[in-house]
Formats: sequence, C-alpha cells, structure tokens
Amino acid sequence: MRREFVIVLDFGGQYNQLVARRVRECNVYCEIYSYKTDIEKIKEMQPKGIILTGGPNSCYEADSPACKKELFELGIPVLGICYGAQLMSFVLGGTVARADVREYGKTEVLIDKTTSPLFTDVSPKTICWMSHFDSIFRAAPGFEVTAHTADCPVAAAENEAAGLYAVQFHPEVLHTAEGTKILSNFVLGVCGCTGEWRMDSFVEESIRQIRDKVGNGRVLCALSGGIDSSVAAVLLSKAVGAQLTCVFVDHGLLRKNEGDEVEKVFGSEGAYDLNFIRVNAQQRFYDKLAGVYEPEKKRKIIGEEFIRVFEEEAKKIGAVDFLVQGTIYPDIVESGLGGESAVIKSHHNVGGLPDYVDFKEIIEPLRDLFKDEVRKAGLELGIPEYLVFRQPFPGPGLGVRIIGEVTADKVKIVQDADAIYREEIEKAGLSQGIGQYFAALTNMQSVGVMGDERTYDYAVALRAVNTVDFMTAEAAEIPFSVLNKVMSRIINEVKGVNRVLYDLTSKPPGTIEFE
Repeated sequence: MRREFVIVLDFGGQYNQLVARRVRECNVYCEIYSYKTDIEKIKEMQPKGIILTGGPNSCYEADSPACKKELFELGIPVLGICYGAQLMSFVLGGTVARADVREYGKTEVLIDKTTSPLFTDVSPKTICWMSHFDSIFRAAPGFEVTAHTADCPVAAAENEAAGLYAVQFHPEVLHTAEGTKILSNFVLGVCGCTGEWRMDSFVEESIRQIRDKVGNGRVLCALSGGIDSSVAAVLLSKAVGAQLTCVFVDHGLLRKNEGDEVEKVFGSEGAYDLNFIRVNAQQRFYDKLAGVYEPEKKRKIIGEEFIRVFEEEAKKIGAVDFLVQGTIYPDIVESGLGGESAVIKSHHNVGGLPDYVDFKEIIEPLRDLFKDEVRKAGLELGIPEYLVFRQPFPGPGLGVRIIGEVTADKVKIVQDADAIYREEIEKAGLSQGIGQYFAALTNMQSVGVMGDERTYDYAVALRAVNTVDFMTAEAAEIPFSVLNKVMSRIINEVKGVNRVLYDLTSKPPGTIEFE
C-alpha cells in the first residue's frame, strides 16, 4: 500500500493538513511529521519526496524551527512552501529578511521559467495565495529564480539538478488557482511517483492487515452510528466476522431519535452481520457531567466514561483482545500528534485511554484517512450512500454542542432545534451542497417577549459550513427565507428558546464544532 509516499515536515503552519490532503488527491500517500524528525529516520522511511510547510516564525531568528543542511543532500526531492521556502534558502546560503511590503491574500504571480518542472502547464500569469512578512531577497547559490510578483522578487526558485524547489506562495489552498497542478507536478513529475494509492487498495490492504493482527482474537468495536465508526465497523466485520462485537453506547448526547435509528441499521434487523449490543447509559453520563462547564473537561469525562462502559461490556462477553476506534487523521493532527501545530482539541479516541484500560491493543483502521477519504472507503465497502454521506457527528456528541453545563433539559432543547434545522435544510434541497450543518445551544439567556409575556430563555446558534476536507471551512450562504423559517419554527416549537443566531465564523479562526 505504501510502496511510494511523500512526507510533510511541519513547521507549525496552519495549512499542514491541507498539504498532505492535496498530495493524496494526486493518488500519492502522504503523512505529516514534525520538523524535529531525525534525519536517520527520514532515510529509513525512504520517501519519494519531502515537503516543508509554512510556519509563523522568521527563519533567521536563533530560536526558530530549523532543519539541517543534510536534509537537502539526501538525494530526495524537496519542496519548500512559504516558511519552508525561506528556510531552504537561508540554510543553503540565500538571503531572507523582513519584506518592504507584506503580501497577504490572492496575488498575481509571474512565471519567469515556464519550462520549470514545477510549472509544467501552469499559466505564465497565475493567481496564488500569499501569506508572508519575510521574503527571499537573494536565492541560494545554485538556485534559479523561476517566478516573482510585483512586491516579491523571489516568488519561486529551484535547483533542478539537486531536486530542490521553493515557492513563497501556498499551492495547497484552494485560492491558488493552479495549486493542485503545481503539487501534482512535484509529486508525480519531480518525485516520479506513479499515483497508484487508491481507496480500493487501501480497503483490501487494511482487511488483510486486520486479519493478520487479530488472528483468533476477540474484537470490541465502539459503534456510534457516525460515518467514522460505521466504516470502521464494516471494515472489521469483513476482516474478522463473528469475532467482532459492536457496542453502541447511547450516552444521551445523540441527535433526536438517533439511538433508535442506529439500532435499526446495525442491529439484528439490519443488513450487516454484526454482533450488536446497545447500552442505554444516558443518566450515567448526565450524572458525570453535572456541574462541568469547561469544554476539555467535558470531552475527557465523556471519553473516559465511554471506556468504562466498554470495559464492563467486555467482561460480559468474555475475553476481548482488541478495541476498535474510528480515529481519523485530522483527530491525530489536531490532538498535537504527528506534527508541530498547536493542539486544537483533545479527542476521546486519541491517546485518551487511561493506563488501566483492560484491552490488549487498539485498532484504528481509519487513522490515516481524511473525512472525505473515509466516505470513499465506505462506498468501496458497499455501505449505502445515505449512511456514507450522513452529517458528521463528534464522538462526544451534543456534549460539545451545548456550551456550559450539560443537562437532560438542554439536550432536549438542542435535539429538537437541530431536528427542525436539518429538516428545513433538506426540504430546501440544500443538504448535499453543505459540508456540515447543525444547531448548538449557547449558554446565553436573554429577555424576549412571547404571547405578551416576558421570557428569559436560551439562544440557539445555527452553524453551516462549506468544506471539502474539514481542515478549512467557510460559512454557507443559506437563503434568508430558509433561515427565517428555521428561526420561526424553533422559537414556536422548542420550549426554552427565544432567540436564534447564525454563526458566520470561518475555520480558521474558529473550529467547525463549538467546543
């Protein structure tokens, strides 16, 4: 499965996951590693190419993230992006300094060397996304300047003989018009990758690896009904069959009627040959969350309680050797593993297991995949489209869509409001065009007037974003008439709500979920 792959060395840039995602769009496997990764380890991995990400620092400052000159002498093609380009130039003898004019946003880049392997079939004038306050003023010895802008003398440079390429702009973001083509030129052209990493091969190889790992062991799968755990469950069932038991914990933090829907799909009357156990533990979770307001603490409580439930179920069904979790690649990176970017949030299924957890080993069959790749795997496994394209739902459930303390009353409010919102979005024919949408309950109460009476109730926030990879997102432009109808229905039908807001925040700076 990984005969050839490219690695991304992360210098703290906000787009590190996008770089890896774009490389995978070229059907080339790609992983993210910290810039601190030892040279010897990189040699052992034998990547076909290396990409250096952007970052918030100035490469000429003493305490800035750096790399050794030996990295560029391995005979492996290297592409430096933004900070990575500056660092490459600086380490190899070029000049990098604070720019006279900063460049941010869409910028016209003029290609000086149209015959460059990096710019094959790229327009001589192309729009790229810039985000830098430092610039390369003199390319390193042996490098040729291959592109510039009105304010940036070295927008791109290369040492073609050494396989070293530097671009000041960000080819990985969608705002760079021909960014995918540039990255494809690097990984397929310069690095010589064949582009044979596809989802069918991933599924086949994963099933084989799972069978080899599990042997005759018993497997317990955490099934939530969401796309990640559903794909993981079906993947495991194809690999080990009756050795798999799927435990669905209804923690009382699911969407409206979702517990019954999950049981209908995966239970005894469903289409899948799974050993399905439903555990109704709603009150248990509410008791644990009583008086807890801090988001990270809520996540950890929910995650640890999940593990306790699984331990109890494992004892009931006998010896269990493996626990399956639907961890995906963004979970890994956003939890501070696999790169240098800051921890965004903790995940109950990423490094959150207590030391005394009673399982031999964890199996995370999807930990290398982005969300859209998980969906592709689901289709490859034969899971129906309506399940594959179901709205994403976080592991901690409504616990991260209720700001502040979680109570049964608040859960009902957000369940009812969310159900109305999703119903109206579907009626309007907008569901397939929005990456993710849901209702959240704020912790804000305000004065209102309903039926000539003064109220003091909660505000519900509606969230809808357009996104391809869930690494970046922009607020969806939902017609006002639809939002107005949702607002009217929620206020009239959901007790305890007198105000409805629409969240316009993009990611970054916000996250898609509320907590």
